[in-house]
Amino acid sequence: MLASLTFIAAAYLVGSVSFAVVTSKLLGLPDPHSYGSGNPGATNVLRTGNKAAAALTLVGDGAKGWFAVWLAQRLGPDFGVAAWTVPAVALAVFVGHLYPVFHRFAGGKGVATAAGIVAALQWPLAAALAVVWLILAVGFRISSLAALAAAALMPVGMFYLTGNSLTAWTMLPIAALLFWRHRTNIRQLLEGRERPIGR
Repeated sequence: MLASLTFIAAAYLVGSVSFAVVTSKLLGLPDPHSYGSGNPGATNVLRTGNKAAAALTLVGDGAKGWFAVWLAQRLGPDFGVAAWTVPAVALAVFVGHLYPVFHRFAGGKGVATAAGIVAALQWPLAAALAVVWLILAVGFRISSLAALAAAALMPVGMFYLTGNSLTAWTMLPIAALLFWRHRTNIRQLLEGRERPIGR
């Protein structure tokens, strides 16, 4: 039990590192909380016009989700962790990104981190969801619409690939949190006021 809780706590701390904030500080950009949507994520960082910063944010936030889950998969058995540890780690690193202890609990919306989590759990599903996101993002130029579509399909795909597993069930709260964090975007989409990518 102690080993499982240690992995979960470590995952939350890893998730709490906001690459939007870190990258912005390193490159001398404004705090991402202070402009645009106020969201510390790649799409908002892109509003500075610095594509490198946005790319680093995207990769960093995705990598931390992948790393936390991979670490639990790789080292967990050596420490005799419980079977539910990896799904719990997936949820913990995601919650860490949304509510980071290092940044006054003001985190991002979780799209990149969720993608990293899925990549560690089932990379074919991550690839399929990336294609869905890319098609919609390019076609409509609205990041939130693409993200919401991928989020809706994520649990469906995981249940299809893993059956009635704890891993698949874990995708439901992650998807629900993704929708919750995009609630303002959903309202703006319905009102036709959602800003396109890069604006």
